[in-house]
Amino acid sequence: MAQVPTTADVVVIGAGIVGNSLVDHLTRLGWKNVVQIDKGPLPNPGGSTGHASNFIFTVDHSREITDLTLDSVRQYQEMGVFTQSGGFEIARTEERMEELRRRMSSAKAWGIESELVTPAFVKEKVPFIEADQFIGAFWTPGVGVVDSLRAGTIMRERALATGELTVVPTVEVVGLDTEDGPHAQRRITRVRTTGGDIEAGTVVIAAGVWSPKLGDMAGISIPLTPAVHQMISVGPCPQLAGEHGEITGEINFPIVRDMDTFCYERQHGADMEVGSYAHRAILHEPEDIPSIEQARLSPTEMPFTEDDFDPQLEQAYELMPELLGAEGAEMRYAINGLLSLTCDGNPILGESPVKGLWTAAAVWIKEGPGVGRAVAEWMTHGHSEIDVHHSDIARFHPHQMRREHTRLRTTESFIKTYGIVHPAEQYESDRDQRLAPMHASQQKLGAVFFETAGWERPHWYESNAGLLEQYGDAVMPRGHEWDSRWWSPIINAEHLRMREAAAVIDLSAFQILDITGPGALDTVQRTCVAQCDVAVGKVIYTPVLDAKGGFLSDLTVMRLGDDHFRVVTGGAHGMADRKTFSDQLPADGETTLSDVTNDVSTIGIWGPRARDILSALTADDVSDAGFGFLSCREIQVKGEAVLASRISYVGELGWELYVPMDSAADVWEVLLEAGAPHGAVPAGIGVYGTTGRIEKGYRAYGFELDGERTIIEAGMQRPKVKQADFVGKEAYLAQREREPATVLCTLTVDDHTSADGTMRYMLGGEPVLTRDGGVLTDGHGHHPYVTSAGSAPTLGKHVLLAYLPADQAVLGNQLAVSYMEELYPVTVGSVDATPLLDPTNERIR
Repeated sequence: MAQVPTTADVVVIGAGIVGNSLVDHLTRLGWKNVVQIDKGPLPNPGGSTGHASNFIFTVDHSREITDLTLDSVRQYQEMGVFTQSGGFEIARTEERMEELRRRMSSAKAWGIESELVTPAFVKEKVPFIEADQFIGAFWTPGVGVVDSLRAGTIMRERALATGELTVVPTVEVVGLDTEDGPHAQRRITRVRTTGGDIEAGTVVIAAGVWSPKLGDMAGISIPLTPAVHQMISVGPCPQLAGEHGEITGEINFPIVRDMDTFCYERQHGADMEVGSYAHRAILHEPEDIPSIEQARLSPTEMPFTEDDFDPQLEQAYELMPELLGAEGAEMRYAINGLLSLTCDGNPILGESPVKGLWTAAAVWIKEGPGVGRAVAEWMTHGHSEIDVHHSDIARFHPHQMRREHTRLRTTESFIKTYGIVHPAEQYESDRDQRLAPMHASQQKLGAVFFETAGWERPHWYESNAGLLEQYGDAVMPRGHEWDSRWWSPIINAEHLRMREAAAVIDLSAFQILDITGPGALDTVQRTCVAQCDVAVGKVIYTPVLDAKGGFLSDLTVMRLGDDHFRVVTGGAHGMADRKTFSDQLPADGETTLSDVTNDVSTIGIWGPRARDILSALTADDVSDAGFGFLSCREIQVKGEAVLASRISYVGELGWELYVPMDSAADVWEVLLEAGAPHGAVPAGIGVYGTTGRIEKGYRAYGFELDGERTIIEAGMQRPKVKQADFVGKEAYLAQREREPATVLCTLTVDDHTSADGTMRYMLGGEPVLTRDGGVLTDGHGHHPYVTSAGSAPTLGKHVLLAYLPADQAVLGNQLAVSYMEELYPVTVGSVDATPLLDPTNERIR
């Protein structure tokens, strides 16, 4: 057995599916002196990889998770460890059938072969199922099972064959040492183990359910929780083995997900495995997981709690009575198996707040090799081919790093593993973590709060319900419950009032970063695409790119002084943006980044009467001549010092007002009071983030913009590129010389009428097809889908944004969108950044 070396270029902690994939891909990418350690024996060190049911369903509503899954399947197939069986997701209710229709939209958008089928079709392939227990199913032929332990061995052996990997099993990590660096940022220096210490400047924690315990050793939070997933194995079943054992192989029948009972049935040789996500959330602390010596089976195969499983076992017997009740069949294996859950359901990947300390945790078998490749590329190049920003560890805000938050959110979400989850659905647990100064006022106004980054943000105000009668059908009411869930026509009424008068909007969730010092200009210039060497008092909207020219963000920068820049970005992605700018700070420590989010509230006021309202509250010149667009300066609002920035994300005249937190409630009230005679109302994020934005065709990070899109494809290129260097410049210049492989377009829905006469409204994620339902494919080999959808009340249209193949990006082109398995006609209204509303931007002036 290898001894623990004293030095390494990189140490990978963990020899499960992720750790093994990482060492394989790191050595392929040229990393030297790689060390892999695990406290357990090989090939099964005792983590979740060893007991997982190991089946892979490829369709997910998340493009990121789907891409990682498809990449993993490809790698498993190349290794010869994937057995295709096909899989059914069955529906016992009409509500579930509607969800399966939505699942078909995702399958078509991601290009995965699937279809909705009858119970008879299922019965033909799974003869021992009771077809009268369900009404339909979603069939995916590409579903299969994988030998994850064999896959791990193959990947580890490939890395060993390069001569650059040393593997040391049965060695436990007892400490992670760090040292202080510039800007109070620590760096990893050493891994301490029971077999000796390893000096290393790069370490990856890929230890599954034990990852939070390891993170604590370095003083970082890896906010996942070990959670129980119950599974039993019943056998031998003659239907699976044959009366004389003539049926061989691990799996010969499709896997069945009984979605409405939150269970699955998966053949394993002569046995049928039944797994459940219907029981109560059973969570554990990483420190409480038994050691290898203490565990009866393995540390992550915990004693079975029968009472939790009994209701699901009854339902499984209803579905497959002859098979599970066969003579001689008995429960041969039953565990409470541990897996990793996070507060938002995504993995935890990327470089932690400690420089050189990376994470690759909360990853399931279906994503393992894909994650290994993505993280290895990220470590090597600074970016990965697959965009994984939803899984970036930098996404977490301080309140989300608490174990209590993780515990509360995963307790709520566990039962939704097979649930029907609306894309706008809000969590109920651990709310009210961050409240704007005007929160009490908003409550009195009947605000309906949605959460972003812990902030409670009004999405609409019930106090504006009286506007519904005034605007009538112009508010575009939605008749179908799914389309109108987590939505209100009041949003559209607030929008119309903003367009004709004004709206006051709480934007306290903005992440606000001040960069000051002699290197401030160089820092923002290196980070941002747009020219930031501008006059003091100018406002810049800019993309931020990675080295391959994909989007890392889009945000605004204000130059407040020669050596002082303020970065304003969305709260949801704010912590990742903070890391992006921090990574560009010079090492001398003289230039600093200060996060002033908790010190500054932001209030927006927009609309044709916005200038009249603000003029009544300040003696400062806010005329167009005196306060031009894309400029900022301090003004007095009723005696309060306010930094005003003339910018608009809703396509109207107005300002963002940056107010000290202790003054914000007063400024909010005086804006509402002064605005009332002009018809101004408070408006929610439903206007700011959707209706106002989509009428102007404004792009949003995480929707239209991500690491797999380019400035050219998004139609955001400017006539010139600045001389100063910036991250991604070389790639961007090359992109400008090529024809785009896909083009971001704005589409309008021509007819919302469904087959039963109900008017339906897309919510986002739906595939875009030819008018007669034919498949479209862009230059990347991707199929177009709706990136954003929303009402455009001023236009009286439902508007969609989508990347189309270049030859389909033609004004007036008539296409279709598939929504709940029905085609709806759409027309291309814009093939660049030209908005449908006010294309010359007169309203903003």
